[in-house]
Amino acid sequence: MIPRIYRLKFQRDIYKDIALLEKSIDGSDPDASTLDTFSLEMFENIAFIMAKHADANIPDTVEDWLDQFNTFSIYQVLPELIELWGLNIKTEAEAKKNFEKLKGK
Repeated sequence: MIPRIYRLKFQRDIYKDIALLEKSIDGSDPDASTLDTFSLEMFENIAFIMAKHADANIPDTVEDWLDQFNTFSIYQVLPELIELWGLNIKTEAEAKKNFEKLKGK
């Protein structure tokens, strides 16, 4: 549901946006990254959608949600967010593969 919710709320493709963010960071070295304001906004939007999907009690806007946090380094959080997304994709691929096997029987 996350890709659909993201597309409906932000009119963007989450797969493309995560790929852009992955290319923008170079490991954990902030000096080697190419993150700009637009990339930061994409990160905030992706994190918000994932959080909102996990907990419906989260505020309805990105701004209200972000107001709950102190300042943090995107270079610490973004790699974890990308890793979680990778685990999500892997789980979906395995489920689809199992579904195709069941349909074939």
